[in-house]
Amino acid sequence: MSPEELANLALLRRARDRMDREYASPLDVATLARTALMSTAHFSRRFRAAYGETPYSYLMTRRIERAKALLRRGDLSVTDVCMTVGCTSLGSFSARFTELVGETPTAYRARDHSALASVPGCVAKDLTRPTREPSRNEPSRNEPSRNGEAHPAPAA
Repeated sequence: MSPEELANLALLRRARDRMDREYASPLDVATLARTALMSTAHFSRRFRAAYGETPYSYLMTRRIERAKALLRRGDLSVTDVCMTVGCTSLGSFSARFTELVGETPTAYRARDHSALASVPGCVAKDLTRPTREPSRNEPSRNEPSRNGEAHPAPAA
């Protein structure tokens, strides 16, 4: 890997770390691109190549991850959780939550989460991390892309 590629990865990691830290803040791609010292289009392309998903998708996955933890506590309404994690539309939040988790936020909140009560938070976070499955219109990592090239593997 060239020094320039390593420098770009460090800048992308800087933006990703900002999303992890400030997930509840209003972050858009332009703001994140400035964090990575890149143009918006270049940042979006490089982020997807490095991490296997768009910056917006990564941010929403982090927000849903935090929402799941808040919903497991059971002391906040779904609307309160939606606003707490930085989403402004309850409908969009619920749709994305359902897409990633496989059930509505209300159903997830109502479910028994006592099995996770004795598990350390860092382990529970890993066990309950939402994952986005490729849609029917999106090729999987094992399939060639539309232009016949293989998809880049996400960097760890």
